[in-house]
Amino acid sequence: MSDRLGQLLLRGEIITEDQLKQALNEQKLKGVSLSSALIELGSLLEDDLLSFLHKRYGLPSINLDDMELQPKLVELIGQEFMHKNQVVPVRRSGSTLYLAMVDPFDVSVIDDIKFRTGYHVEALVASETAIRGAIDRFVDPTASINGVLSGFEDEGMEVVSHEETFDISELEKTAEEAPVIKLVNLILADAISKGASDIHLEPYERYFRVRYRIDGILYEVMRPPIQMKNALISRVKIMAQLDIAERRLPQGGRFLIRMQNREMDFRISIIPILFGEKVVMRLLDKAKLQLDMTKLGFEPEALEIFRKAIHKPFGMILVTGPTGSGKTTTLYSVLSELNQVSDNICTAEDPIEFNLPGVNQVQMHDAIGLNFTTSLREFLRQDPDIIMVGEIRDLETAEIGVKAALTGHLVLSTLHTNDAPSAINRLLDMGVEPFLVSSSTIMVVAQRLVRIICPECKESIEVPPNAIIDLGIPEEEVYDFTCYRGRGCSSCSNIGYSGRISLFEVMPVNEKIKELILRRTPAHEIKNAAVQAGMKTLRDSGITKIKQGVTTIEEVLRVTAE
Repeated sequence: MSDRLGQLLLRGEIITEDQLKQALNEQKLKGVSLSSALIELGSLLEDDLLSFLHKRYGLPSINLDDMELQPKLVELIGQEFMHKNQVVPVRRSGSTLYLAMVDPFDVSVIDDIKFRTGYHVEALVASETAIRGAIDRFVDPTASINGVLSGFEDEGMEVVSHEETFDISELEKTAEEAPVIKLVNLILADAISKGASDIHLEPYERYFRVRYRIDGILYEVMRPPIQMKNALISRVKIMAQLDIAERRLPQGGRFLIRMQNREMDFRISIIPILFGEKVVMRLLDKAKLQLDMTKLGFEPEALEIFRKAIHKPFGMILVTGPTGSGKTTTLYSVLSELNQVSDNICTAEDPIEFNLPGVNQVQMHDAIGLNFTTSLREFLRQDPDIIMVGEIRDLETAEIGVKAALTGHLVLSTLHTNDAPSAINRLLDMGVEPFLVSSSTIMVVAQRLVRIICPECKESIEVPPNAIIDLGIPEEEVYDFTCYRGRGCSSCSNIGYSGRISLFEVMPVNEKIKELILRRTPAHEIKNAAVQAGMKTLRDSGITKIKQGVTTIEEVLRVTAE
């Protein structure tokens, strides 16, 4: 506590001079804050301190009991700084950082944070106990996720994959100890409850951290003791039936867990890094698979065009975008709509993310020669109507796919390109002849995922006109353009977003575009022709969702480029 606040308490007759002197001696002796010393000595109650600061100086107070700290804000000022100065970042609004403090008059701490972050600091008052509790919940995994498994005691968590009996060794015994098993189960359950898509276990020289990817963004959620890293990683290996003795080579596996009648599939990837092994667990929750195309994010006109294309009897439809942009979900929704008894549907996937009853799904296995090219060639001998290839990676796969599309099959696949027109040039660059591309390709769809504003804390905000114009909005529409954001609440863990939705760029390959393909025209000219024909770009799709109040300007700018 700063000297200034001590004097203010004295002048406000909240404490006496003797109590202040006694607390100062206690502070020096024990190395605690002045407020802690006053409270321990019984000279001051936390509630009296909060009430004094609020009534006398109009400082707003905040209840931290049910609040989860935002990992990004914690990273701004650092956990060590939070511990040392008993402050926690609550939220950020524009260039202002709201900070819960025991001593809102500690100018040195406020100036330090301004220097560290570059933000203006607004102080909020909270009790030291509440601040310590918020920090402990963030740092200590058992404190932060203690209630995650409540309600699961009867059914528990069952690992479905078979676990072998291992020879006894120190590492194996440690991995099977109750605290390790409990912590891994807590991490998995917490990730499920927060809607994470991936869990990262990362060992470094001086710490071991756990991060979740939630709605496409990575957040640090805990730092277990570094001494536990080998035991935790070994436990994951045992669950996935991997070799716990192998630490030099990458490994991959999977396991299933059942919890409250839900079944979750975890795909495990382990690679050796400088200070141990990094583990990434991808969570595939069948309950969250969205197979309704009307809910993916298509604008009505684009959805109608897309649906017409997928119901054509033959041709190739490509879905493009970076890893994690939702391409697989889009293709699964197409297969779900096309899945009829009258059609033979074959897919080649790596990996098979979800089981689709009625669809013949083949898992790729490069080690034995089962790859996309081999599978696609064999599919043509299986009397298929519809073929899905997980990704076109090389000329051979592309040529077989093109020929299949030209011989009466509907072919679905993905490419990694930035937009729809670039997919055409990617095929040409691979070596596919222009006349084959123009004859076989009927549509290219590009997509990105943006986070949805949390509906529980959604609010309108003022945005500078220049920022709206820079987004691509005509100047005459600027003042009728309303933007929204998520303020941050307990429903969205104070992030301001909850869930994701796709932006789509739907490009039918019309006669004009076919002519441009035959002339090997650059992607930007194909794009111009597509836009003239009515194609909405990814940025246009994003602007529509901003207007609808679905997402924010920041999200659209993050995933699109013009």
